[in-house]
Amino acid sequence: MLSKFNPAIPRQYLLAMAGTLWTAAGVLLCARSLIWLGEFDAAAVIAVEMAGVAGAVAIYEIVFSKLVHRNIERIGQLPERVCLFAFTAWRGYAMVALMMGVGVALRSASFPKYYLSGPYTAMGGALLGGSAGFYRAFLNGLRTRT
Repeated sequence: MLSKFNPAIPRQYLLAMAGTLWTAAGVLLCARSLIWLGEFDAAAVIAVEMAGVAGAVAIYEIVFSKLVHRNIERIGQLPERVCLFAFTAWRGYAMVALMMGVGVALRSASFPKYYLSGPYTAMGGALLGGSAGFYRAFLNGLRTRT
């Protein structure tokens, strides 16, 4: 009975869904960073954003590249048709909720938001880098099917 209500899709599309979620979060964080820096001169914006990009590379290399790889492997081991919400493990949903809560708390704090610009760029850039891994795996899967 419950299987009728399971929104099942081919597991390959979970990779595209994960990439899309990571892209949306990354773009949102980077856009907020740029908005907060909007009142500063170009030299200050470039300095903060360069530091953010360096942070993004470090976060991606140290944490996200391994996380993306594990998620791609996990998705590859799922049945051919699977619930569309399986693009991340249950633990991943808890991590998303935690990160959103921390973001809300930081934005609600009384200190100037431009202090968050570098970390937001770093996290957003790392998410964008990670999304590329999901898209690459998705496209490789499509190529091997045809």
